[in-house]
Amino acid sequence: MPRRLPMIRTGSEMKEEVRTQMRGGTGEITIRHLACDEETAHCRLFAHITIPPGSSIGPHSHSGETEYYYILSGSGLVSEDTGEKHVSAGDLVITGGGASHSIANTASDPLQFMAVILLD
Repeated sequence: MPRRLPMIRTGSEMKEEVRTQMRGGTGEITIRHLACDEETAHCRLFAHITIPPGSSIGPHSHSGETEYYYILSGSGLVSEDTGEKHVSAGDLVITGGGASHSIANTASDPLQFMAVILLD
């Protein structure tokens, strides 16, 4: 019989962590895990990420998976194999197939986005 998951998770049930110099980046970022690994079939990460001004997630690659960043608020700079691109609310960043990327908050407000990593 398939395991039943709760239909609603309250904010107080979500794990939040602060990482310093994530993947060689600068400053601290906050990751709010919206669902745990055992709850997300074919999904390695489902989270809300906040990057304060001047902080970043350093360069990293995605092989065997695809990562999506949906920008909720703020703006920043994404560096990828094809160069640097400015992103802001409403933009979607897609990285997979062995490509690498990084993201930095270059503005004066927090950069917030949803991050999802799906396994290929």
